[in-house]
Amino acid sequence: MYFGFMMEKETKVGTEEVTSFLKLPVYTREGTYVGHVNNIFLDMDEKCVSSLLLTNTNPSLVEGTVDVAVPYRWVNAVGDIVILSHFPEKVTTKKKEEKTEDEKSEIDVIE
Repeated sequence: MYFGFMMEKETKVGTEEVTSFLKLPVYTREGTYVGHVNNIFLDMDEKCVSSLLLTNTNPSLVEGTVDVAVPYRWVNAVGDIVILSHFPEKVTTKKKEEKTEDEKSEIDVIE
């Protein structure tokens, strides 16, 4: 599947197949495994990738190994793997005391 979106970075401009990101392992610059790309979020107005949804996340970095969305601006390099220029030391989920019916979902929100 080809979308023709621009992958714009300060140092790199090019058109790539968006689905080539799927299932790629993601690491920090220090070589710590973060997760695998499960989905790609697109900014339709800007016609660019806005973030990558990571699944199978590293429990030492992500509490409860929940899926997390990483802003594309954190991506440093893409090849056989994705290398992030930034990732927090620990991602935790914020517990809500009471959820309304609209807030109940199967997806945890990282705040």
